[in-house]
Amino acid sequence: MALLNESARIDILKKLVEIPSVNEHELDVANYLSEILAQYDIEAKIIKIGESRANLVAEIGTGAPVMAVTGHMDVVDPGNLDDWNSDPFTLTQKDGKLYGRGSSDMKSGLAALVIAMIEMKAQNKPARGTLRLLATLGEEVGEEGSQLFFEKGYMQDVDALLVAEPSGYQIAYAQKGSIDIKLTSKGTASHSSMPNFGYNALDPVISILAAVNEEFRAAEIPVNTILGNVTVNTDILAGGVQVNSLPESAEAQINIRTIPEFNGKDVLNKFDAIVKKELQKSNQNYDVNMAKMLPIELKQADISYEVMMDEPAVISTKENDLIHLAQTIGEKYAGEKIPVLASPGITDASNLMRDQDDNVPFIVFGPGNTTSHTANEYVDQKMYLDFIELYIQLFDQYLAE
Repeated sequence: MALLNESARIDILKKLVEIPSVNEHELDVANYLSEILAQYDIEAKIIKIGESRANLVAEIGTGAPVMAVTGHMDVVDPGNLDDWNSDPFTLTQKDGKLYGRGSSDMKSGLAALVIAMIEMKAQNKPARGTLRLLATLGEEVGEEGSQLFFEKGYMQDVDALLVAEPSGYQIAYAQKGSIDIKLTSKGTASHSSMPNFGYNALDPVISILAAVNEEFRAAEIPVNTILGNVTVNTDILAGGVQVNSLPESAEAQINIRTIPEFNGKDVLNKFDAIVKKELQKSNQNYDVNMAKMLPIELKQADISYEVMMDEPAVISTKENDLIHLAQTIGEKYAGEKIPVLASPGITDASNLMRDQDDNVPFIVFGPGNTTSHTANEYVDQKMYLDFIELYIQLFDQYLAE
C-alpha cells in the first residue's frame, strides 16, 4: 500500500512550484526537499553555494550497484505574466493538467524522484544496492550544480544514471554538447552623419556572425551518425541606443551544439580563427573608407569573447538493461512502445557523465512535454502520477538485477 496518496503527491509538486526558484534561489527548494525526506527517515545533505544556492544529495540502500537519479531545482523566468492564464507560481489543475512554471521542466520529475525514494524506503527497498538522488542548482544557466557534483566525486562509483528531464514517454540515451560564447565589441559613439569621428561597434560583430554562420554550417564540418549535425545560432544581439548615433558597444551571444567529432575545443579553435580573420578584414575596410573622410584618427576594432558554458556530448549504449527495463515498465503506462532516441538538447548528464565508460548506461526519462519554458507550462496529471509508480518499479528492479 502506498504511503502517500494521490492528493499528497500532487501537494508536494504544488509546494515545489510555489517556490520561485528562478536561477539563483535553489536553496529554498533544497530546504523543502530536505524537510520532506526527513519526515520519512531519509537524510539529505544540503551543499550550499552562496546565500541562496545549493545542491542536495540523498541516498537509500547501501553498497553496490549505485544508481544515480538527478533533477534540477531551478526554473526559467516566467516571462510576460499577461501571457499566462494563471499565476505561474501557483499549481493550477484544469482538464487533467497541472499548470505552473517548472511543472514540466522539471519539478514534476524532481518530485517523482523524491516520492519514489520515500515509497521505496517505506518498503525497505532497495533490497540491494544504493539509490542516490543528486538535485542540482543552475541547470538552466551554466550547469554549475552538476559540475560541482562531478568535481566532488559523487559519480565515481555510479553504475547507471537517470535524468528525470521532461522526455514524456520516450527515452534519450545520447545528447549533443553545447557551448555558449559571448562576443563583445567596443567602439566610439558619434553622429551617424559623421562616422569618421567614431567607430561603429556593430560592424565587426555583424561580419563575424555572418562568417560563423557560414563556416559552422559548411559541408566539411563533421556529422555524427547518432547525434547528427553541429548547429549554430546567434540567440542574442544587442547594440546601439538610437538610429542616428553610432553604437559605442555591441554584444552577441552564440550557442553551438557539438558532437564528439567536433567538440568544444574544435569550436573555439575555429571561432578564434574566424574572429582574427574578420577583424583584419573589418579594420582594412574601415581604414580605406575612413581615409576618404580625412582628417580623422583611424581606429581599430576592440573585440573580445568569453566562453560562458562548454558541455560535452554524451553517448551511452542503446542496448542495455536500464533501457530495456525502462521500456518494458514504461509501456504499461504509455500504452504503446517507447522509442529510444538521441536528444538535440543537453542536461546535467553532460557534467555527470564526464570520464564515465561508454558502457555505463544513462537515460533521460521523465514526465513532461514541450511546454517547458513557455507560458502556461503544464504536465499531464496522470503522467506525473504514473511516473512515480514507474520509477518505483524501475529503481527497485534495476538494482535487484
